[in-house]
Amino acid sequence: MTGENKGHKRDDEPSSGLSRRDFVTFTLAGLAAAAGSASGTDLPVIETDVDVKTSDGICDAVFIRPIKGSHPGVLVWHDSPGLRPVIRALGKRIAAEGYSALVPNLFYRAARAPVFDASFDYSNNPADREKYRRTVASFLAPGAAERDAVAYVAFLDAQRQVDKKRKIGTHGYCLGGAYIMRTAAVLPDRVGAGASFHGGFLVTDKPNSPHLLAPKIKARLYFAIASDDDKREPEVKNKLKEAFAAANVRAEIEVFPNALHGWCVPDSTAADNRADAERAWGKLVALYKLAL
Repeated sequence: MTGENKGHKRDDEPSSGLSRRDFVTFTLAGLAAAAGSASGTDLPVIETDVDVKTSDGICDAVFIRPIKGSHPGVLVWHDSPGLRPVIRALGKRIAAEGYSALVPNLFYRAARAPVFDASFDYSNNPADREKYRRTVASFLAPGAAERDAVAYVAFLDAQRQVDKKRKIGTHGYCLGGAYIMRTAAVLPDRVGAGASFHGGFLVTDKPNSPHLLAPKIKARLYFAIASDDDKREPEVKNKLKEAFAAANVRAEIEVFPNALHGWCVPDSTAADNRADAERAWGKLVALYKLAL
């Protein structure tokens, strides 16, 4: 957890009850032109708390979709502070663009959401840092997120509000940013697009580093990288480019020179950069409209 957040605050039922200047590699056709703003679509949506059955237990989540019709499914991976009102609001926003979105509590193995309360202080409280370490350990365990991704997409595909003839999209923030690659790799024929916003651990020195999954990925990808993350790890964008180019993955990697880590999440201390947040959102919407 990077301490990017100011605080940790937090109809009809679904059909099953079972939750980082450089552009490269292959630039997504039409994406840059459409990136200035979102589509302007603002469909009324329904939000339902759901339980998703996974191989490791029951994950609490929120399923958000337009009131009418069947739409492409989207899986949202939240940031370190967990599933809370601001993340639900981001889920509502993408649903209002015409998608049926599942926003799971990634830390369900430890507790139901909200996992961290408003007093949680990772930066200054050693006990809270230890709580965070214990909380995320089971989510970070090898293979856990892949198993979860399969269960989350299966949940989406079981909903009548999800158009199973269309590809699935997935996007993630901070901690969740790397898991778009794991999702696209474990379900290559189902996932059509993925986007990472100020994602962490995209490239590591471990044999299971997400970027090494590139040969398994068929989806179009977009990575929005914060300037401070790029300054700290300048090699990440280059290794992503190399991996995707070698695997012929259609991907765009963009460093936002004026944006700091967390800028796409509204309760972040970097969230005052609204212009770049809106531009990043426009990229997401354009990607989904192109690929799903």
